[in-house]
Amino acid sequence: MESIAIGRRQFDPISYLFYISPEANHLSMAAIELNGLTKQYGGSVMALRGVDLRVNKGEVFGFLGPNGAGKSTTINILLDFVRPTSGTASVLGFDAQADSQEVRRRTGVLPEGYKVYDRLTARHHVEFVAESKAVDDDPVAVLERVGLGDAVDRKAGDFSKGMKQRLTLGMALVGDPDLLILDEPSTGLDPSGVQDVRQIVNEESDRGTTVFFSSHILSQVEAVCDRVGILREGELVAVDTVDGLRDAAGTQATLRVTADGVTDEAVGAVQSLSGVSNVSFSDGLLTASVEDGAKMNVVTTLEDNGASVSDFETEEASLEELFMAYTGGER
Repeated sequence: MESIAIGRRQFDPISYLFYISPEANHLSMAAIELNGLTKQYGGSVMALRGVDLRVNKGEVFGFLGPNGAGKSTTINILLDFVRPTSGTASVLGFDAQADSQEVRRRTGVLPEGYKVYDRLTARHHVEFVAESKAVDDDPVAVLERVGLGDAVDRKAGDFSKGMKQRLTLGMALVGDPDLLILDEPSTGLDPSGVQDVRQIVNEESDRGTTVFFSSHILSQVEAVCDRVGILREGELVAVDTVDGLRDAAGTQATLRVTADGVTDEAVGAVQSLSGVSNVSFSDGLLTASVEDGAKMNVVTTLEDNGASVSDFETEEASLEELFMAYTGGER
């Protein structure tokens, strides 16, 4: 892979992305802070529109949005691949543009679509990054951690897409970064690989690492993230916990009630309740969409109308449903 020019200097892509100083320590300020961040391309395309965001140190933050929403532009600004039109971005207390080398020294990155060196072995990739960082991480231990313990001395050109993704993740982990940016980390991975990524994210979070996590697999984001931010057309339309997003969006939960003796009159009575909609009954199971506070009203109404309730359960709106609500149905 060729080196790339940043300003007047040449940077090798691996060392540029993955270098982390051994003296790096955790700072007390926000891990990421964006203030009025705007990016305009070609005088007409607005990729970002006044984005304000604070990601706390040690937080696992999910960064979501439809294709073209501005996620990649935001990440590229954090890494100084792209300069903002206006506004500021700081990473680990450093200005993302003025102090970009300091930022990269403390940041590990798994970029989307990163290409490894086909002629180098997995060991050589990790050794190269460790040498660039002036750290003595054991390549075998790093590769075992990402599930490549049996491929340490195989050339990366022989790797599957999923194995290359694992290798790039291992490279990002070298040097114990303070901030880990994962852009679509599950690309090319099978279910076992997706589970491995989840475990590594949890381990890094336990270690105190801040994880900035962009993925289209929303169930994975929901499983590991403390908070979620949703971009839409360059604007940050929501930032909260998943539960907080549910409350703000006013999404309804699904209630399933197992009951005998449910008459048409009972179903009609449930349908007429405030905060209840989409009521159906079939084969002893009543299903309804309910707002908070209406769940027990459904059960009580069924019993008042002669039904015998044996069990019930509720299922909250998934992150995917919330995502669709906040992005107007865009994927």
